[in-house]
Amino acid sequence: MKVLIIEDNEDLREISKLELEKEKILVEMASNYKEAIEKIELYEYDCILLDIMLPDGDGLSILRCLKEIHKSEGVIIISAKDSLEDKIEGLELGADDYLPKPFHFAELIARIKSVVRRKMGDGEVFFSFGDLKVNNSSFKVFVEDKELILSRKEYDILFYFINRANRLIDKTTLAEGVWGDYIDQVDNYDFIYAQIKNIRKKLKDAGSKVEIKSIYGFGYKLIFNEDIDEK
Repeated sequence: MKVLIIEDNEDLREISKLELEKEKILVEMASNYKEAIEKIELYEYDCILLDIMLPDGDGLSILRCLKEIHKSEGVIIISAKDSLEDKIEGLELGADDYLPKPFHFAELIARIKSVVRRKMGDGEVFFSFGDLKVNNSSFKVFVEDKELILSRKEYDILFYFINRANRLIDKTTLAEGVWGDYIDQVDNYDFIYAQIKNIRKKLKDAGSKVEIKSIYGFGYKLIFNEDIDEK
């Protein structure tokens, strides 16, 4: 799961990042309106934590921007400005939830997970594709009823694919979605090839008919290949 925190208070940004990372959430941050718009236009997120009051703009304008560029990220408004008018306008502009400051991080994390579940899986904890079933609360993957043992990064990659099954995913998009926005600073993507090779072997050994297929010159696609022979 990848979350963008848009917040001008440095202390709150940093402690929010630490608390979310304890839940194995990948976190990116923006401290002002300009930086937030740049990140939103360039990258994809599962959820955005949005402060309404920013030094060079306002959060409601960011919501309008998301709508204009047809982005579907979940958005939770987090603001000390707890007026009914702002709350209504934010929800009408597409925000999924509203949490006033101060807040407990346990509640924030619960709301993030709820928003992401609604966006990705119609409110269900379990996600399924082919013979795979994923519990995104416990970070476990099952082939039929047998657990597939994955490293955390292997899980992140497979979960990213499952939520975009049968869609062509290029290497750069995959890297940004799983490793974060600063992945564009690396020289090559050899580490992705190694992780995908491991996932393929584990799926095959478990007898799964789900396959990460290479599309030469483009990237990868997760498919359910019913023609794969069972073990």
